[in-house]
Amino acid sequence: MKKWLVAVLFLAVLALGACGAGDDNASDDAGTDDSNDGAVETSAGEEVYQSNCASCHGADLSGGAGPSLAQVGSKYSADEIADIVKNGKGSMPALNVAGEDLDALTSWLSEKQ
Repeated sequence: MKKWLVAVLFLAVLALGACGAGDDNASDDAGTDDSNDGAVETSAGEEVYQSNCASCHGADLSGGAGPSLAQVGSKYSADEIADIVKNGKGSMPALNVAGEDLDALTSWLSEKQ
């Protein structure tokens, strides 16, 4: 019984930690260079990942409390990844990522083959 309670509390802490790590104060200069759209988009996607996903899926996408995302692009399309981020899946909670951040994240993750 105690192990079950500890497991539930651990999962609750992980879920709450994953939901509150966003940084809304990004530099105003980010993304203003139109000549390098791909790199800016990738950088933005990686930043969103580090802020919202890395605590469970690992800073290097290798997994941890959540599964590895190193090859997530070969399993899911960008639209499917967006659906999972917005609505959750299995033990993963829905995340509060939307708009340009969601687009950048799903584009970046869908490239992981």
